[in-house]
Amino acid sequence: MARTGERKTQILQTLAAMLEEPKAERITTALLAARLDVSEAALYRHFSSKAQMFEGLIDFIEQSLFGLVNRIQGEEQDALKQVESIVAALLAFAQKNPGMTRVLTGDALVNEDPRLQTRVNQLVERIEASLRQSARLAVSAEQLPKEWDVSAYANTLIAYVIGRWYLFAKTGFKRSPTEGWAQHWHVFSA
Repeated sequence: MARTGERKTQILQTLAAMLEEPKAERITTALLAARLDVSEAALYRHFSSKAQMFEGLIDFIEQSLFGLVNRIQGEEQDALKQVESIVAALLAFAQKNPGMTRVLTGDALVNEDPRLQTRVNQLVERIEASLRQSARLAVSAEQLPKEWDVSAYANTLIAYVIGRWYLFAKTGFKRSPTEGWAQHWHVFSA
């Protein structure tokens, strides 16, 4: 029998796997329980609600993405390279985690507790703030023009990332979020 922590992880991994199915129907606790071959009551022994299960996925996304962003900002001295690496990491994360991409785009959160979408929105705002911070450093290092509007730049970058995530999810994970990134970066670094 799986221990509580292992079972929680198994539930979240199964939920994420179900979100990776391109034509996934709305995931109910009944479907999730059936996939795990347990009762719905067993799910509720580990999570008080389905919203709490999604919060577990959002926690994973947050830890993963900010782990990457913080590492890039801590290790990369070149500010413009920081921006490039952060955006590339956001796109690569989606490529590796299609189910999580559906959470990031809000697709998996339709008809769920509104606080989940609020939490994802806050996560995206924090990523945008990290991009703005690196862009500000790039202006200071004269890698970008002094009159550069770092807020508009960071907002454009995050809109690009969200658009790539959205295309990936809406094409049933056929259109890679990293497709054309090298060429797109030339536009953002010009």
